Amino acid sequence: MRKEKYLELIENELQQQPWYAQEYYQSKSTIPLSNATLYQYLTEFRRFFEWLIAEGIINETSIKTIDIGVLEHLKKEDMELYKSSLLSRSKSNNANSNTQLSRSTVNRSLTAISSLFRYLSEETEKEDGEPYFYRNVMKKITVVKDNETFATRAANIKDKLMLGTEDRDYINFIDQKYADLLKPKGLSFFKRDKDRDIAINALMLGSGLRVSEVANSDLPDLNLKTNNITVIRKGGKKDTVPIAPWVIPYLVKYIEVRTINYKTDKTEKALFCSAYRGSGKRIESGTIEKLVAKYSSAFKVRVTPHKLRHTLASKLYLETKNEQLVATQLGQSSTSATALYTHMIDEEQRNAINKL
Repeated sequence: MRKEKYLELIENELQQQPWYAQEYYQSKSTIPLSNATLYQYLTEFRRFFEWLIAEGIINETSIKTIDIGVLEHLKKEDMELYKSSLLSRSKSNNANSNTQLSRSTVNRSLTAISSLFRYLSEETEKEDGEPYFYRNVMKKITVVKDNETFATRAANIKDKLMLGTEDRDYINFIDQKYADLLKPKGLSFFKRDKDRDIAINALMLGSGLRVSEVANSDLPDLNLKTNNITVIRKGGKKDTVPIAPWVIPYLVKYIEVRTINYKTDKTEKALFCSAYRGSGKRIESGTIEKLVAKYSSAFKVRVTPHKLRHTLASKLYLETKNEQLVATQLGQSSTSATALYTHMIDEEQRNAINKL
């Protein structure tokens, strides 16, 4: 989604929010959190406030007029009830639907609410130097624990990874074979976008960048001499990320045709562009997700850009057996998430069982 569209959606959300949620946005937008994250958090705030009203926990009819004191005096049982409502909510908000929100989706909602409470109880400052309130009920609310072991999750993901030589085979497939599957009408667009699409797929496979980090990268962020790219990670932290050497020729080839194929002017800084009304504009994350789905479906099995990130992490751990190095490459502050990758490719347990 384009930055302008996100800002429009954010503005619509802000108009409905109480003053302290608006202040939260102003504070976090200077970190900066990404527009996508801020928009998601604002929608989670709104859903939470709507739930408070619908359940009769507060006597209000408008979100905008919910007093900050309400949050200070919410009870643990109120928040547990909200967590329970999230767990029972269907994806379609249809009571007849059996497809409930995933645990990760519920936890993202709880994380957003926790961020608001932490801001109001720890980060704000009144004239006397004190925060708006001290009692943070969200500190008593735990996230939903996953009901699968790392080994089970790893087994489910492993078939969608491109291990061994499959990552290079995938890129070669796009380069040399994908055109054979197309009808004449789609061939011209593929020829225009081929170098860009290969460069994007290769970059994710050879760096482990998130799809948003790829979409938000600017041309000056890429250093082809040092094989690095500078990105803004989650939380607004700037990071310099190494790129596998085999990726560089694909990036060079794309940059050579970037201006020609997308008619970009000198003011367009985006590394990856899409043709938009006769000129090149920054590619959207959704466009990257669609092109990865398109090529991966034709190659082996449909995957998301996040699976390309999993591929890099798994191969890097296989090469180094160093969880901290993998976490650093992925821009993660701890190694807690990298345990998943060790289960994906670590064969020691299997070998031990086979010897019994």
